[in-house]
Amino acid sequence: MPHSAFLFDTLFLLLAAVILVPLLQRFRIPPVLGYLAAGMILGPYTPGPVVDVEDTRTLAEFGVVFLLFAIGLELPVTRLRAMRRYIFGLGFLQVLVTSVVLGGAAWAAGLDTAAAVVVGGTLAFSSTATVLTMLAERGETVTRFGRIAVAVLIFQDLAVVPILALLPLLAGDSASIPVALGLAGLKAVAAIAVIFLLGRFVVGPAYRYVAAARNPELFTAANLLLVLAVGWGTAEAGMSMALGAFLAGLLLADTAYRHQVEADIEPFRGLLLGLFFMTVGMSIDLPLVASKAGAILALTFGLLATKGLILFGLTLAFGMALPAALRVALLLGQGGEFAFVVFGKAMALDVMAVKDGQTLLAVVALSMALTPALAALGRHVAKRVERQWGLERFPVETSDLKRHVVIAGYGRVGRAVARVLSAHDIPWVALDLDPQRVARARDRGLPVYYGDASQEGVLRAAGIGRAHAAAITLNRPRMAEKAVECIRRTAPDLPIIARAHDLGQRRILEKGGATAVVPETMEASLQIAGLMLRTAGMAVEGVDQYLDDVRKNNYEALVEGNSGQDPRP
Repeated sequence: MPHSAFLFDTLFLLLAAVILVPLLQRFRIPPVLGYLAAGMILGPYTPGPVVDVEDTRTLAEFGVVFLLFAIGLELPVTRLRAMRRYIFGLGFLQVLVTSVVLGGAAWAAGLDTAAAVVVGGTLAFSSTATVLTMLAERGETVTRFGRIAVAVLIFQDLAVVPILALLPLLAGDSASIPVALGLAGLKAVAAIAVIFLLGRFVVGPAYRYVAAARNPELFTAANLLLVLAVGWGTAEAGMSMALGAFLAGLLLADTAYRHQVEADIEPFRGLLLGLFFMTVGMSIDLPLVASKAGAILALTFGLLATKGLILFGLTLAFGMALPAALRVALLLGQGGEFAFVVFGKAMALDVMAVKDGQTLLAVVALSMALTPALAALGRHVAKRVERQWGLERFPVETSDLKRHVVIAGYGRVGRAVARVLSAHDIPWVALDLDPQRVARARDRGLPVYYGDASQEGVLRAAGIGRAHAAAITLNRPRMAEKAVECIRRTAPDLPIIARAHDLGQRRILEKGGATAVVPETMEASLQIAGLMLRTAGMAVEGVDQYLDDVRKNNYEALVEGNSGQDPRP
């Protein structure tokens, strides 16, 4: 009978999601709010069918687990190294400052010291699930403000460990809090070291063995095994399963299996994450919210304003431009899903009064529900600020970039180059003189700026002196030539890869200082010729050798009058 009840509850949840979420999406309401609304409808505090939230909570928590696994997949070690300043600098300061400010406010409002510590530390966290879902939907995880937001969220997820370790101590355990935190830190370091050793000597060979079987179901099973096994290991070590899942993702982030793994877990992540948001909705005590509506609204806006101001000040201090700082502040001002875990345990251990915990749960849920509107406000305000300030904040925006690529021209070819660079986690900055094109890219949070790549001041603002390379994709030959000449004067040793229409422009660009030039008409002709040779039955190795020889001889075989010459030297 219990199994039938669980199945019945699951069916109701799925039915509510299938009906309500698409309906609300027609009115441009984000799926997150749809899941929350479906959960409230099926919760114990509204009339109609009631689903037992405890029966589904464990399953729903796997949504966050798989979400963090996906985050880990998108963060190879090289990117973590590049982001360490923001993860362990900005992220640490955000959690510390916000915890002290909000904890002090809770203590001043009448909560005892233990409850105030829990409130301050927990409300410092933002909603990883909400924010990353929104960033992924808009393709903004690769933008600069998106990467900074992810860095802050990563540290927040790591900071959950000491909060959970503190709860039993605050409940009356006689152990010393510093000693307990030290032991928790040692356990965390030991667990992470063991996981990475396993990743190097076990996970890699195991995945090669599984992939060799060429069985998609077995590969998916291996992914689930890895997530659940590492999550279980970190949970047994006193940490969260979500942190273990994040570390499991890191293990695969630098492997050749990353993209297939990501595709395999996507359905699990989406469904379970939706289920998690529904359980959040079911946990909201609507009668309590109604009776304390004024206080909850005031606390919610106080939370959003306080966290937003702290984030805004810190991100500016870390060198972010004003528009990006505004977007980060409005995007991360809400409470996080870990509040439902921490406050739930705090109430169970009598660290926090139930009425206070329920009130704060309503505040967190309401702040999460307001996040899409705040994110949209951030995009609008940032756009207005950029239009008013123009390039004045441009040097600050790129001041921390190193080993990036400067793209001159963000047209069809420039966008293709940028997509390839983003897919390989290589930072880039693009310059373009089409204001509409720049505005469209900026609306998406992309690092595209209005500027002339043939002006030394603009190039220096784009960090040309710290760049790894420059890509000239401009469609106008004279502009491309001027850009190459200016970049070569400004950065004499910088590799410059340029696009040319034909061999004539190629020679001009090479004379101006381009390291390599790709004549698009000749290259397109050569690719078509190569395909025709393969179609005619010529061996692939022979075709590739022929194409290489033509390129080495400056495409002479394709020039009229030279068609009968052997391109080989």
